[in-house]
This record gives sequence, structure tokens and C-alpha cells, in this order.
Amino acid sequence: MKSALLLGTLMTLGAVLLLVLRPAPAAAGTDAISGDFKVLAPISHGSLTIFPVVATKVHDTSGFLTLDEGIRSGDVTVTEVGKINSMLRRGHTMPLQSGAQVNRLVLVNNSKLPLILLAGEVVTGGQQDRVVGKDRLVPPESDPVDLSVFCVEHGRWTESAPKFSTNGSVMVQPSVRKQAMVAKDQQKVWDEVSRSQGGLADMVAASPGVTAGAPAGQNANDITVRELHSTTSYAKVRNNQAVKQQVDSITEPMQKSFESVIKQLRDQNAVGVVVAVKGKIIWADIFASNSLLSKYWPKLLQSYAAEALTFTGDHDEVTMKAAQTFVEDWQARHEVVESEPGLYRQSEKTGDKFRAFELTSLLPKQNFNVHISKMSE
Repeated sequence: MKSALLLGTLMTLGAVLLLVLRPAPAAAGTDAISGDFKVLAPISHGSLTIFPVVATKVHDTSGFLTLDEGIRSGDVTVTEVGKINSMLRRGHTMPLQSGAQVNRLVLVNNSKLPLILLAGEVVTGGQQDRVVGKDRLVPPESDPVDLSVFCVEHGRWTESAPKFSTNGSVMVQPSVRKQAMVAKDQQKVWDEVSRSQGGLADMVAASPGVTAGAPAGQNANDITVRELHSTTSYAKVRNNQAVKQQVDSITEPMQKSFESVIKQLRDQNAVGVVVAVKGKIIWADIFASNSLLSKYWPKLLQSYAAEALTFTGDHDEVTMKAAQTFVEDWQARHEVVESEPGLYRQSEKTGDKFRAFELTSLLPKQNFNVHISKMSE
């Protein structure tokens, strides 16, 4: 049953939430994906390989706002459910909420632009840090919108800040995003956060020790590892200086290579990437435009690097042919469609060893796929 908050919000917006579960027809998942995609030569560093993706068709996305932009400008506010009444517009009433809830937040978009939310974006503050659970659009000058989120800070339930921020624009790594998007299970999200945090701590412990600034007889890495194990906050672990150094050691050379490739291909529309770790294709993120990719690219690349640092298994070789096949195969056996008419549609497609999520804008003059994420299964 939908919460009273969500129902009230949707009624205010004049929208009806539609949820359709159906087997996909034989040709499903092909026509719905806009643009013909082509992968370029890979860029690799350590265990991480990315294949830039270019498209034959792009769209004008200047009329959209990202969460980072909205939080920085103050046009977007995210807070706990129990504080909703302070966010209501004059003359608008909604059912009184009893207090904070782990898997729910409320958001208000006060800007004049529709807001894009991507699954995997972390907001920090409130009673505990959360991660956005699905891609969606929020209309401009919105009333409070009920967000489905997952906790990525298991141990805290005390307010650190009344409102949320994006705290350095953290995006959870693909393995955590997958649990939020596909499993939609809080315990599985917690388990994956714990596994990734442990992997990052082990990575720091195995790196060359630094004794400068550490108490006599102690290795700075040992101190850092204890700090990493003492927090349950995914954002704090990712923002730990030792972890950031390891992530940057991957992202900085890859960023330079990526910029060089795009500069050389100025006339081609780079809109996304296929991601492989240890030679295994795990993910793809594809956007409606190069400018939208550019806005998300820094934190996406950091999330891929974090995955590479914690990924286990033997190293294989990955080919351009395999990456090209990955962005060409959208044949779905099953499809779940969720829609807010006139605003957005999100399709979850299940195919042969993959799951894909397609966020489509239904706004006037902005009717196109905003973001596509695809993961291997």
C-alpha cells in the first residue's frame, strides 16, 4: 500500500503512479533504447577498464537539474519524513508524519527545472546517510516528494544535520547500486556496504605503510584501518584520505586519458561508458547528452575505481567486441514499467544475463531517454 505521504504528493501533482509488470514481447528492449551506440578503444589502469560510448543521436539536457547542483544552490532540500511540515508551501496540507523512517526521505525541488535523481547518489545528514534507490524525475517547484531510499550507515540513528547534503558528490560503487536497484532489500544493501568497506580497509592495510605523523612505534595505515572499521558510514569511508588516495591513483590517469580521447573525437557524441573490472564487464551508464555525462562523470569514475579496489577474482581479458555486444543487446524477457504520467517513465528490463534500467522523460519537448544503466548478472 502506498503511504499517505506519497499518495498526497501524487494527487497534488495531478499524477497517477502506474506500475505495470509484464513479460516483454519478442522485440522488447530494442526500439525503446534511443540512439545507436558505439564503443571506443578501452582506457585501462590496474583492474579497471572503461570503454567510452558514443551515440549517433543526443538531446538537449540543459533544461534539467542534477541533485548536486540543486543541493549546492539551495533550490533542492532533502530531510527526514518527520520534518515535512516545515517544507510545505503556503496553503498546502499533508498528513502529519510521526517521525524519521529508515527507508523514506522527503525532497522539495524549488527550482524552475525538473530534477534528475540517479540510483546510487548518496545524501548525508539527518538520522543516517541514505542512498537514492531508483532513477526518477521530480517536477519543478514541487511539493514534498516521498523518496524511497536505503540506509548506508547502519550504526547511527541520531541527527547529524537537519538537512541532507551530497557530501563531496559520492556515488556508491556498482555492487552497492545493484542491491538498491535490483534486490531493493535493505539488509542486502547493508551487507554489500559492509563488504565493500571491509575490502577498502583491507586494501589500505596492504598498501605501503606511512609512519609520518603516527605515534611512535605505530604505522599510520594501522590507525587508518581502525578508523575505517570504527564507522558504518559508507560516505565517511569513501572520503577517508587514505581511501581517496587509492581511488585517485586510478581515477587521475584515467581521467586524463578519457579527456584526451574525447578531445580528439570532438565531433563524436560521448554519452557513456561500459565498465569492466579484472576483464569482466559489470556495468554501463549511458546518458542523453555529453553535457549530462560530464556532470556525473567525476563521481561515477570514483565509484568504478572503488569497485575495482574491492573486486575479487582472477583477471581476464576483455575485448571491444564484448563491450559492443553489451550496448547492443537490449532483448528483454521481462519488463516492469513505473510511470508518473507527463513526468517520467522507468523501465526495468530483464534479459539474458543482464538487467537494464531506462529513465525516460515524458515532459513536453523533453521526451527522450535521460539515463540508461545496465548491469551484468
